[in-house]
Amino acid sequence: MGLLSSTCTSADHVKQVLIDWINDVLVEERIIVKQLEEDLYDGQVLQKLLEKLADRKLNVAEVTQSEIGQKQKLQTVLEAVHDLLRPHGWTIKWNVDSIHGKNLISILHLLVALAMHFRAPIRLPEHASVQVVVVRKREGLLQTAHVTEELTTTTEMMMGRFERDAFDTLFDHAPDKLSVVKKSLITFVNKHLNKLNLEVTELETQFADGVYLVLLMGLLEDYFVPLHNFYLTPESFDQKVHNVSFAFELMQDGGLKKPKARPEDVVNLDLKSTLRVLYNLFTKYKNIE
Repeated sequence: MGLLSSTCTSADHVKQVLIDWINDVLVEERIIVKQLEEDLYDGQVLQKLLEKLADRKLNVAEVTQSEIGQKQKLQTVLEAVHDLLRPHGWTIKWNVDSIHGKNLISILHLLVALAMHFRAPIRLPEHASVQVVVVRKREGLLQTAHVTEELTTTTEMMMGRFERDAFDTLFDHAPDKLSVVKKSLITFVNKHLNKLNLEVTELETQFADGVYLVLLMGLLEDYFVPLHNFYLTPESFDQKVHNVSFAFELMQDGGLKKPKARPEDVVNLDLKSTLRVLYNLFTKYKNIE
């Protein structure tokens, strides 16, 4: 059997980020989660969470008090989760008994997978882990071992399972070509931003607050973006995320697919995410004067 002996601060951080996320998703259901182990083990909150995220109703009894009823509900909910995650190569590190048994590590693994699959607008700490004491009985004696269980890897690995693209290859194998792409993108954005007397020299940082992205969309689609729609001098993380999300909406209005990157990744100076967004614009608008 495995016993949780101590969690490091990054794991506590993961736990809190996930609790805040669940409460945000379920705000209209008037559900408030305070403790993951106590609030999720019977399947009720997990059912509501999955229904909200996947926008579908599950065929389960609403409230079940008996252990058998709770486990049946959990079974249905987890089967629906597995149907979503399996095609993307997630390793399933939980089951009905571990969730119902209030095993925090299993519950965290499940929630991390759901948050990543549904591209939750949260930032989980990378490489968070917990120390677990594993107790085994061998020849009549109890033996204990300390094992480190990893809860998260890198955001990119978790978000982009089996979604590698040309930019992954560029980053991994062709840094010289990457610099050529960056130069082309800088030339492209400046051709338009120069009309507003704006100049970009650093792709990594200058698009992170979303302002240039919004203004660029206005220039490319030839309209004026009302200033009350975005923050011209954003100060907080949330204001920057608002700007980038708004720019993404303008891109979709212009006929582009929803960007693969998350607004949070652009704000967090993730170069690959920023390049993907700009390259999409370049592909569609490169011939516009």
